[in-house]
Amino acid sequence: MNRAHKKLEIWRESIALATFVYQTTETFPKSESYGLTSQMRRASISVPSNIAEGAARSSSKEFLQFLNIAGGSLSELDTQIEIASNLKYLNNEQRQNFETRLESIAKKLAGLISHIRKKAREK
Repeated sequence: MNRAHKKLEIWRESIALATFVYQTTETFPKSESYGLTSQMRRASISVPSNIAEGAARSSSKEFLQFLNIAGGSLSELDTQIEIASNLKYLNNEQRQNFETRLESIAKKLAGLISHIRKKAREK
């Protein structure tokens, strides 16, 4: 099955981020299973899911809406990473890995949003 979202580098990167979130949160305290672990996993899954859903929509306006939701989920995850770091659930290497991934995805997301807006204005 050839889906449009699978061609997007940002989608592939956000899949890798979600995978990293799952791997990293495995080491969190069991008391966080229904708290921070669950929240981080849901936010991370929301990013590629909304990119994929938006890419499948028929209009630029709808795609932009889903990209904005993905951006909100990325910000939510950023906040949760800050909390996990403050609680010492993340080591410096993990924290830096998250920061690098988040920054890259945020830049690509902003670029994609800008590109779609520009194309929509040209129509």
